[in-house]
Amino acid sequence: MTGQRILGVAAALRPVAKLVRSTHERFDGGGYPNGLKGEEIPLPSRIVFACDAFHTMVSDRPYAAGITEQQAREELLRNAGTQFDPRVIEALLTELAEPGEVDSSVSSEDRHGASIA
Repeated sequence: MTGQRILGVAAALRPVAKLVRSTHERFDGGGYPNGLKGEEIPLPSRIVFACDAFHTMVSDRPYAAGITEQQAREELLRNAGTQFDPRVIEALLTELAEPGEVDSSVSSEDRHGASIA
């Protein structure tokens, strides 16, 4: 919660600090620091969480090479409905798709039974 504390010092950034606090919450409630679940997690936090995960997966690290974008997309799909908001993953994968590419994003009924309206 270091990011929250840093941002919370500036009055104008306090609303952002609250969003930063929730960027490690999981859609299924298994995240931290508050164990928020589903719609309890602010939408901007769910978006940042998914985008950060994608970036982390495809980026080289000192301890491991990044995976391909396709592998990262598949990992996001596998975790839609548990770790990630399925609607956020659907939107992210749509944005990441190349023009003319078949959209293999989450269907209207994701892998974990959560309906996407």
